[in-house]
Amino acid sequence: MIRRAAASAAVLLSTLTVVAAAEPPARRIVSLAPNVTEIVYAAGAGDYLVGAVEYSDHPPAATRLPRIGDAFRVDEEVLASLDPDLVLAWGGGTPVRLVENLAARGYRVVVLTVGGVTDVAGALTEVGALAGTGEAAEAAARDYLDAVDALAADHGDRAPLRVFFQISARPLYTVNGEQPISDMIARCGGRNVFGELRDLAPVVSVEAVVAADPEVMIAPGAPGSDPLAGWRDQAAIAAVREGSFCVVDGDRVTRAGPRMVEGAREICACLENARSRRDAGGGP
Repeated sequence: MIRRAAASAAVLLSTLTVVAAAEPPARRIVSLAPNVTEIVYAAGAGDYLVGAVEYSDHPPAATRLPRIGDAFRVDEEVLASLDPDLVLAWGGGTPVRLVENLAARGYRVVVLTVGGVTDVAGALTEVGALAGTGEAAEAAARDYLDAVDALAADHGDRAPLRVFFQISARPLYTVNGEQPISDMIARCGGRNVFGELRDLAPVVSVEAVVAADPEVMIAPGAPGSDPLAGWRDQAAIAAVREGSFCVVDGDRVTRAGPRMVEGAREICACLENARSRRDAGGGP
């Protein structure tokens, strides 16, 4: 039987205390995004996860969860068979129509929102409150924030480097200033050259990148890959002249979850290497 909830379909942090008081701790949780799955485990509530979407592969225990669909489509028969008492969606990725549809069908849906790097801590404590694992979640949130603060203390006072972050080469996608990736870059002493664009993931032209003249170019990719290879003949770009290319772990950087601090460490190391290379005279 589908459990019906009195709570709103989209519960934000500002209303968390009301929801936590009105609902018993969740014991059958379904996640609608891989990063949300990671947040649930980090908040100490992994034992209560009964289903997740495709690509929920971290931690390893997540690979054994029943699959209910993907980020855009849910198999309603599988979902009903799991009989969740809480469905967790991601405010930056789960389609609003899907959230509304599930709420209309009687599911209790809570939307986790992660707009910046530090927002992960709020998502951890929110899940802890919903699942009754508050102590573990708060400890995880404190550790996470301590790690983020340490990065800012070590790198944030550096003279900013101009950074271009390439999500994909074709089409040429990047990120704007509202993305957590841009927040990571800033905490590492960088400035996203396309931070002022309106779209969260804008398409830009090669000419626009050349005009922005980034000093560092970063892209997600697998070990040994070269997603920035197409730029190596663009000698008008400072990053090309100085050999300041970096490939980072895509899951750590693009998934808005606890591993973002590890992704931020990779970005910080990239920027520090670029500074050292520049100070030494540049060149790949």
